[in-house]
Amino acid sequence: MVKHQPLQVYEKQVLISFVTGIYGCRWKRYQRSQDDSSRWECSWFLILCSSFLLLLFWVYFWLVARNDFDEFNWSVYNRTGEWRDETIPILTITTVGFSYVFVLMILAFFHISLGQQLNLYWLHKIGVLAALLTTISGVVCVDDIWVDEWDVLLVSLQSTAPFLHIGALTTVTALSWLVAGYVVRRERSNFQMMVLVTYIIILMALYSAPLSFSCPCVMDSHSLRLRPDVIGRRGAPMLAPENTLVSFNRALQHGASSLEADVTLSVDGVPFLMRDRTLRRTTDVSTVFPGRQHDDAAFLNWTELRSLNAGRWFLERDPYWTVETLTGRDRSRIGNQTVCSLLEMLRLAVRTNSSVLLNVRRPPAGHPRSQSWFMDTMWAVQKAGISRKRVTLTPDTDRGRVRGFQQATNEKLSLAQIRQRGITSLTLHYSKANHKDIQEYLANNVSVTVYPVNEPWLYSVLWCSGVPSVSSDAPQVLRKVPYPIWLMSQNAYRFIWIASDLVSLAVVVGIFSFQNYHMIRWRMSGIQSCNPEQIMLSAVPHRSNRDVNVMKEKLIVSELHNGLRGTEELSLNPKNGNARYSHRDPRTSFPMEQMEC
Repeated sequence: MVKHQPLQVYEKQVLISFVTGIYGCRWKRYQRSQDDSSRWECSWFLILCSSFLLLLFWVYFWLVARNDFDEFNWSVYNRTGEWRDETIPILTITTVGFSYVFVLMILAFFHISLGQQLNLYWLHKIGVLAALLTTISGVVCVDDIWVDEWDVLLVSLQSTAPFLHIGALTTVTALSWLVAGYVVRRERSNFQMMVLVTYIIILMALYSAPLSFSCPCVMDSHSLRLRPDVIGRRGAPMLAPENTLVSFNRALQHGASSLEADVTLSVDGVPFLMRDRTLRRTTDVSTVFPGRQHDDAAFLNWTELRSLNAGRWFLERDPYWTVETLTGRDRSRIGNQTVCSLLEMLRLAVRTNSSVLLNVRRPPAGHPRSQSWFMDTMWAVQKAGISRKRVTLTPDTDRGRVRGFQQATNEKLSLAQIRQRGITSLTLHYSKANHKDIQEYLANNVSVTVYPVNEPWLYSVLWCSGVPSVSSDAPQVLRKVPYPIWLMSQNAYRFIWIASDLVSLAVVVGIFSFQNYHMIRWRMSGIQSCNPEQIMLSAVPHRSNRDVNVMKEKLIVSELHNGLRGTEELSLNPKNGNARYSHRDPRTSFPMEQMEC
């Protein structure tokens, strides 16, 4: 008879194997541990959390910056001279990196909840560092070439803040299970108290966060103003080449009430429409006039400009991924477009009874029409026969010679400056148009047009703010927004806010109470902590297989702090090779339980 510790039998733990295998490449049972994670691995967990939060911020930025993708590509084009959709590789890399880090975060939290030791695999460590460094590089690059775009984050919160608040509150409430398990089920320490206090501060901050929200769409529905008019900015450049007759026609077909164009003056005094300084991007000047592709467009005469094709580039490059939606007839029309003159665009506005917003560019130094450029533009307006009240000019230069025209500026001015300069309307970037200023301008009969507005969420925010008109590259998108995407009264929002806070508080208190209750019961019952893998041999059904006996001999011996409790005996039956296990009470000489395997 041999005295021995009880043997162990291992049950399959598919979930734990899956979690530890993917996270730390620990697929075997003996590779896992329930000991406390090392400081090194805790540091890597913090790096993983930091990468996740930075990537979450990065994903959110690009979701709301979608309104300005065209502006981003144009900024890159002005720096590199090559037109490409740079957002595609950025979005692809961001999506892959965020998905990868998100999966690792979920696995890390599973480790904590299951009591497994954190041990991130070295390949994952390289991947997390690569994702973190790539994201940091992206942030630095955006801050360099597109620094003004950070303002979109604050503007977007006017629409998304209530929903982000609910999401953050749900996440932090769910994390209370892990925090409670860490704080309650361990011996008290200063670090535990720090974790608990930090969690409570974050929770309280979330509960009171709506006090700082400024959401124009939290208002009574009867206070909502009329739907803002949509101005076709360079026509409908996502459906046809910008600043062409086809583009302006498309904008009018999709509900645009006005047209906006960029006006440049040719060397022989003909106003024509062109956004860029050169003709490289939107014409075939590199083929027709190879030596003049880098020249300023204002130094070509109208005959030369008219000989260029202004539509083929759109079909070849497909800058907005919309060419596939075009019919054969549309493609034929687009492929035959030439540079559009201001006179042609104004005559179209007259036929359709539309208003126009003209961004007139002063000719460069050395231009032969540098003294008469404004009068040349006014001559085209008069020749088109359009009413002066339907024409808005920006910038507000030569005010003495533009009586009868609407004058606008792209600057954000005070009311005193507006009256002094005789300005009747402002054309502002959406990042400069806050709700308070808009209400003040409208109260003093100053019209406000906001640009560029291409996404429904931004259109809805400006609608709730009372903006009378917006300038858009995507009138076909805004046409599908007959009402703000969300509108909520003050009382309804207060109810949702308070109710969500109370529910969260009740759940957190309940989780901490539940964890504490079970901890008290565990301590009072005298049950000592044990590895869940230490299952007694008595749970094994009767088997006589030789392989099973070999497996039993190779099982890991259970670790007991004070040795065997009572007397445990293990004997081998020489006849059939089965093992007999018995437990004897130390106070008596009788066996308490026996089992033959």
